[in-house]
Amino acid sequence: MKSRIGVVILVVLCSAALFLASCKKGEEKPAVSLQVVTTLFPLYDFARTIAGDKAHVTMLLPPGVEPHTFEPRPEDMIRISRAGLFIYTNKYMEPWAEKVVSGIDSRTLRVVNAGERVTYHAGVTEDEHGHDHTKSGEHDHHHDQKGMDPHIWLDFDNAALMVDTILDGFVAADPANGDVYRQNAETLKRRLVKLDLQYRKTLALCSTRTLLHGGHYTFGYLARRYNLDYHALSGISSDSEPSAERMASLVREIRSSGARYLFAEELLSPRLTETLANEAGVGVLMLHGAHNLSRDDMARNVTFFDLMDRNLEQLQKGLQCRTK
Repeated sequence: MKSRIGVVILVVLCSAALFLASCKKGEEKPAVSLQVVTTLFPLYDFARTIAGDKAHVTMLLPPGVEPHTFEPRPEDMIRISRAGLFIYTNKYMEPWAEKVVSGIDSRTLRVVNAGERVTYHAGVTEDEHGHDHTKSGEHDHHHDQKGMDPHIWLDFDNAALMVDTILDGFVAADPANGDVYRQNAETLKRRLVKLDLQYRKTLALCSTRTLLHGGHYTFGYLARRYNLDYHALSGISSDSEPSAERMASLVREIRSSGARYLFAEELLSPRLTETLANEAGVGVLMLHGAHNLSRDDMARNVTFFDLMDRNLEQLQKGLQCRTK
């Protein structure tokens, strides 16, 4: 990331140019809707649903880009500085967000930490063998903040809390359209309740409750909510490297569990997962962490609910869930 000084200079110069352009003799300031910048896809999809046609919502993360290692460019800082509302997930998912907004001199920008109402759970490290030791009813092991699991949107109660927090940001930034935003948010939350019921109904009828994942620790919140025993190959970050011992351990877990499938994560290379699945003699199914979309999915206007419906179909197959 470029130095903060350089970023601030760019922002100031750009803002000054915009101000001078708007002050040309005889030129009227154009009427524009609320400009909203979000970081990850869940925030983008929730925000655009709440906004309706009353605000313009964009996503900072380019389609297909892995979010855990993303750092904003100077032009991204300018986009944020021009917005009326900037929404990020949490300090664990985007550790750069608070530093960025502290370096932006804008009197109109409102900043929303969408995860501020959520109760966080610790993730796991490779040393813990990628296994979620914090099942329902147990207490979290001690971890520092860097070990907190940022994938909060995969618990749909958390997603509803995020919607409430995002709504507050919209209403504060544009109170004139508050009633529209509230109505859209309530509709969105009802859909989340319905989605949660579908997951509960489907995952209550599974032959196995062991979720085996050949990637980084993404689905801990989902597993905890539906009482699944979650084993991931590596830690929270998608660039964490599993050891040979951990890979061998996961193969043993696959064999001992009687699982028929090992899950991989969409948008990340499935090569290692496929290697482990071949070694254990099982198939591979894809799950979507919903951090971001591919370019094709973005072009097709895929929603958060589309991704979660797709995940439930894969879980139903992989966990051998029967239908009534």
